Amino acid sequence: MLKGFRDFLLRGNVIDLAVAVVMGTAFVAIVTAFTTGIVNPLLAVFGGTGELGLGFRLVSDKPATFIAVGPIITAAINFVIIAALLYFAVVLPAAHAKKRWGKSDESAVTDTQLLTQIRDLLAESRDSAGGRHES
Repeated sequence: MLKGFRDFLLRGNVIDLAVAVVMGTAFVAIVTAFTTGIVNPLLAVFGGTGELGLGFRLVSDKPATFIAVGPIITAAINFVIIAALLYFAVVLPAAHAKKRWGKSDESAVTDTQLLTQIRDLLAESRDSAGGRHES
């Protein structure tokens, strides 16, 4: 049972996922600081004079009906920046490293080839077991 758990933890996908989560968390912190410090003040230029920022009110005399557009734009910018950073800092270098140092898949056997090999082995074992049986 512990061997299976160890094998699970040491599988490449689990380690890759753990690294991706940690790196993603670090990128989120950096990008959030960037958008809070730079993007939000730029969006405030287009907003009103109140503290609510970029957006609009559904009912003019009720502040509770304010629809904030600024945080949505900020979240979209965060997403695009994080996706771009992860792609260019993690995915592309990993793809280049795999292409350069990884195993080639040329030696991989297709399903059809594998089934053909199994069929041939079964036919050989039937022939060596005392003759061929017709079905």
